[in-house]
Amino acid sequence: MKTVVSFKTINSLAIPATIAGIAEPVLSITDTAIVGNIPTYGLESLAAVGIVGSFLSMLIWILGQTRSAISAIISQYLGAGKLDEVKNLPAQAIFFNLTLSVLLLLSTIFIVEEIFELLNASGKILEFCVTYYSIRVWGFPLTLFVFAVMGIFRGLQNTYWPMLIAITGALLNIVLDFILVYGISDIIPALNLEGAAWASLISQGVMAIMALVLLRLKTNISLIPKFPIHRELGRLALMSFNLFIRAIALNITLILAVREAAALGDRYIGAHTIAINLWLFAAFFIDGYGAAGNIMGGKLLGAKDYNTLWKLAKKIALYGGMVSLFLMLNGFIFYRPLGRLFSNDPIVLETFYSIFFILILGLPMNSIAFVFDGLFKGLGEMKFLRNVLLTATFLGFIPLLSLSKVFGFGLQGIWIALTMWMIIRGSALVWKFRRKFRPLLQKV
Repeated sequence: MKTVVSFKTINSLAIPATIAGIAEPVLSITDTAIVGNIPTYGLESLAAVGIVGSFLSMLIWILGQTRSAISAIISQYLGAGKLDEVKNLPAQAIFFNLTLSVLLLLSTIFIVEEIFELLNASGKILEFCVTYYSIRVWGFPLTLFVFAVMGIFRGLQNTYWPMLIAITGALLNIVLDFILVYGISDIIPALNLEGAAWASLISQGVMAIMALVLLRLKTNISLIPKFPIHRELGRLALMSFNLFIRAIALNITLILAVREAAALGDRYIGAHTIAINLWLFAAFFIDGYGAAGNIMGGKLLGAKDYNTLWKLAKKIALYGGMVSLFLMLNGFIFYRPLGRLFSNDPIVLETFYSIFFILILGLPMNSIAFVFDGLFKGLGEMKFLRNVLLTATFLGFIPLLSLSKVFGFGLQGIWIALTMWMIIRGSALVWKFRRKFRPLLQKV
């Protein structure tokens, strides 16, 4: 059956994927907004959430790449009409990934303080980082499991169930944040920063249970690993490894940005925490069309339908660009209320407002990078994605960040370097897609 690339078809996948995708940044944004308004040590708590959130995102993004690899392979087999041949692969991939995640988790909990000292946390902020991380880290394997299940559903061209899982987790986290951080009269004591960590952990647990139940009820894919080892496991491992290296490069950028902001002082890491959470929210919002490209692109590649694939790329780029312009407009109008949502400290807000326009002016190029990034994952082009991130990080972001330090550009220099990082990523992906697929188009 020929895949139809229409506004309705794309958005039936992109809109649920967008809602599902923003769940993770909503969890972080909720923690940031609520914690930043804690009456005592609000600024220190806000900084701790930003530092720990960046480190946890690094771990999740590095090991969560199996999701994209599973989705790509399943969608390609679906497009080729050979789905039955790949049903045993997800269980083997998830088992391997979860085992690795538990080992990584156990290796970090004994050196937590040293980790955050490397990120320039000290004093009360370091103390809060250790407390917050020691609770939230146990949700790490749960999140990876949920990501893997979402990858399976995406490969099957279904973004509805991932959306339902994500909405439930996000709403539960918001409710629990208010209850556990601020407390309820004499019934539940205010746990402050620890309450935000427990809210996230409980929400991740509920999402993992939902993912397991829905996978069992809505598919015939088993999560019990069985021998023999699937022949595609090697390709999946190679794809995951390339994405693993890519994620390391990506997180080197984000971690260096956090480290340099923390070195500037509390007001700067507080402002950077607000900005990076809004940046991630916009990224996942736009990434819904990247998810549609991922899902449909893999299927079209499996079917060798290059003409429709070309049309898909043009349409998702257009729709993603429209979303970025919508976010830009709202950013210009509501940037002051957005800042006050996260902090009531006038010094932090003044610092945040000084960089916010750099953030929102970069959104159109971000949309190109995110949309084509998702499309290339569906096409299985993980090696090229790896090389693009390595180039953007080590030949773009890091040199520009170093120059900004030399000239004393401060937090603005960090965000200029991040913008250049995204420009390199988006430009390289568009060039590669046109170079590879334009010669394969057939005149009709």
